[in-house]
Amino acid sequence: MEKLNHVEILGVPFLKSTKNHFLENEIVPAIKSDEKRFIITANPEIVMHAYNDESYKTIMNQADYVIADGIGIIIASKIKKNPLPERIPGFELMNDLLIFANKEKLKVYFFGGKEKVLNHSVENIRNKFSDLKVVGSHHGYVDLDDEEVINQVMDARPDIVLVALGCPKQEEWIDQNKDKLQKGILMGVGGSFDVWAGETRRAPEFWIKLNLEWLYRLIKQPSRMRRVLKLPQFIIHVLRGK
Repeated sequence: MEKLNHVEILGVPFLKSTKNHFLENEIVPAIKSDEKRFIITANPEIVMHAYNDESYKTIMNQADYVIADGIGIIIASKIKKNPLPERIPGFELMNDLLIFANKEKLKVYFFGGKEKVLNHSVENIRNKFSDLKVVGSHHGYVDLDDEEVINQVMDARPDIVLVALGCPKQEEWIDQNKDKLQKGILMGVGGSFDVWAGETRRAPEFWIKLNLEWLYRLIKQPSRMRRVLKLPQFIIHVLRGK
């Protein structure tokens, strides 16, 4: 695949694109051509994980696309004087994939999360997108080397595989198994199943437009403070490497 325009931040290449351009010019053509693509949506916490874990950084560099999911990534690109056009939230990208899957009656496989959350998530997605085909699902409480899930995916031949194991497990699973699949958009979606199941809620549109979704989530989940504190560390590393 041709190397696309990107911005490198702490050794991670972020795609320089808007969400709509990415979908229309990269993902939709790949699906229609029965090709395979590996998408990672990354925020500063994930980049810092890659910064401290060379094997994970290798996975990120081998993915087809690394998408800027986090205002900290946008800030870093501006510091480097090569600004990314916009933040692309992973949850929104997943939803756009589901909208397209519904329109085209595509096959989707869901992997990850607690079984109850997964089932509620899939049920709610089915109710909203009645024309997409759910060809399988499996909870995330399995070893990365467990062959049951990948065998199910191989048999189902889905157009889209959504993996909700959290960082770094979801990317490790995709990287480990992508060569066994003939086609499909493979994307890690973190806690998106929790949102679809109604277990957690996204920030109101007002907060999102102000790029304060991280603050809303911190207020609702104070336990996230340890994760938020990685942002200053991330910015310091970016400034040093400018």
